[in-house]
Amino acid sequence: MKLATLCYIRNDNKILLLHRNKKENDIHAGKYNGLGGKFEQGETPEACARREIFEESGLVAESLDLRGFITFPKFARGEDWYVFIFVIDKVSGELIDSPEGTLEWVEESKLGSLNFWEGDRIFMPWLFEQKRFSACFVYESGKLADYSVHFYA
Repeated sequence: MKLATLCYIRNDNKILLLHRNKKENDIHAGKYNGLGGKFEQGETPEACARREIFEESGLVAESLDLRGFITFPKFARGEDWYVFIFVIDKVSGELIDSPEGTLEWVEESKLGSLNFWEGDRIFMPWLFEQKRFSACFVYESGKLADYSVHFYA
């Protein structure tokens, strides 16, 4: 079981995304994704999100808004991933050259044209509609096989 964060930084109708095009043997190779990654020993979801945002972008998250929690059964190498999803509206600092991939500010209206995981296309609109949710996305051989979601008021 892996615990992780996935963070979407917003600024003026643009979202900071990471085009995963630098790491060898990256399960996300060629895809666009938010920032984030695996928890370190003893970290809270918020501490992990802040650390990962800083490591991958050089930015400091001034605010974190937990919008969702997603379970990905047997997602990578047969392991279940449990992912806390955050939206960040305020950051400080300067962007760095990320070791994970190319950072890009993308207009929300252009998100549909990018190479995302199939499930990301489903849950990303929920983030920007201010919905809170818990979901499960099941992938088989890299393709979305099924999903379920519960929304909270």
